[in-house]
Amino acid sequence: MTYLELCFSLPPDDDTREMFSALLGEVGCDSFMEDETFFRAYCPEESFDRSAVEVLLKMPLFTDIQLKSVEPMIDQNWNAIWESSYDPVVINEQCRIRAPFHEADSRFAYDILIEPRMSFGTAHHETTAQIIALLFETELKNKQVLDMGSGTAVLAILAMKLGAAHAVAIDNDEWAYNNAQDNVRLNDSASIDVELGDAGTIGDRNFDVILANINRNILLADLPAYAAALLPNGIILLSGFYIDDLPDIKAAAEKLGLVYQKHTDRNKWVAAVFKKD
Repeated sequence: MTYLELCFSLPPDDDTREMFSALLGEVGCDSFMEDETFFRAYCPEESFDRSAVEVLLKMPLFTDIQLKSVEPMIDQNWNAIWESSYDPVVINEQCRIRAPFHEADSRFAYDILIEPRMSFGTAHHETTAQIIALLFETELKNKQVLDMGSGTAVLAILAMKLGAAHAVAIDNDEWAYNNAQDNVRLNDSASIDVELGDAGTIGDRNFDVILANINRNILLADLPAYAAALLPNGIILLSGFYIDDLPDIKAAAEKLGLVYQKHTDRNKWVAAVFKKD
């Protein structure tokens, strides 16, 4: 798959950057990086919609941001960029997520290897980090787990390390699908089935725990499928949306019998826990 690198001038502040990233995610971009010169977004060539990006740039909040260039990017360039800037992430002082080019550290009970490619889920983003933290508060022993929009499959991998019996990781992006398969192998997680697809791929299967770190619009569209697949008293962890979106997410979930339990937020990004009534 060919990816495009979209180079923008730097957003004026953190809040604007976060909102801009979220909206770019809704029009096809799935990875982001910022340096001293540009804010860069990465989008599968087949998903790129220049007109949608131009509409975003005309929004009052983003009038100071300019699109400087759109260029194709080969896989090796992406990996080289990641290797030069990718640092391990530590969650709850127990879990360390690192790339294969980092040394192991025996101080951490959970050591997860993630090959850094063009897939969401390295725990650098607030949404992934928050769901990881919530997984340590979730009963996973012998549970059946579904990781929707799995990206690197880091959440499914951690769920298995925390005692889950089996996990299914589903993503609709072929790049993420291939990356997840590699990461499953790196972590000796044979009890994870990696599948290419969307909510329709779930079929008639049922799960004790569902993880969905995607974005507001997809969550709202796919919540009925998640609710149908969740077993009674099952837990669903949702993330990928802002604190301002939480009321809409709660209302949609509760109509489906998913009872709000709690949420965390970081830099306006939210991870929320619901239980099936």
